Amino acid sequence: MMTTINVLSAGSVEPGLHAFAGQVKRDLGHELRIQFNTAPQIAQRLAAGEVYDILIAPPAAIDQTIRDGRAVAGTRVPVGRVGAGIVVRASADVPGVATVEALKQALLGADSVVYNTASTGLYLETLFGKLGILDRLKPKTTRYPNGPSVMEHVINGKGNEISFGAIPEIRMYEPKGLKLVGPLPAEVQNYTSYDAVVMTGAVSPDAARAVLRELATPVVKAMFTAQGIE
Repeated sequence: MMTTINVLSAGSVEPGLHAFAGQVKRDLGHELRIQFNTAPQIAQRLAAGEVYDILIAPPAAIDQTIRDGRAVAGTRVPVGRVGAGIVVRASADVPGVATVEALKQALLGADSVVYNTASTGLYLETLFGKLGILDRLKPKTTRYPNGPSVMEHVINGKGNEISFGAIPEIRMYEPKGLKLVGPLPAEVQNYTSYDAVVMTGAVSPDAARAVLRELATPVVKAMFTAQGIE
């Protein structure tokens, strides 16, 4: 019997999760109904008492949900980690960003800088502060609450604009008019990890557990890796 499993997930793993949903339907006969949000939005929804069959979020959020008695610790499965990437319009010149100094100069020379207010954006704000350029970038910086809004802005942008986002998210939007310049330089790269867990109020706990067992298989891990989720 097909079961619909409700999933609340961080948006950064969206490409991998869409591919996984197809695998779940083929192998288990279940359908994943997925809602994507940023980590801060997920925290707000959980605080409001919302319950799903499966939660996919950063480890700290999963830890808190387990402490609150709202998730089953024994079902926890690592999903993967996501790095931050640098993105421009497909028609724009590609800036040199191979080193931290090159990235710094590219940002100072850009007409505008765009990134989100979620996990990636919080890290970038700290990074730009450490590089001593945050105050100089602020007048030409645009922030959005989530990655898709950033990607849409860049697709429709103009001039010498540099943006940032989760690498899987950037890849998902490349066919629409974006170009992944590359990851952040290794010495300043930031990875956000994600885990999955069954919530205690799950309507379909047995089916949800079966889905997470599938998620832990090597075949599915390779599927996520192919989407930029390590």
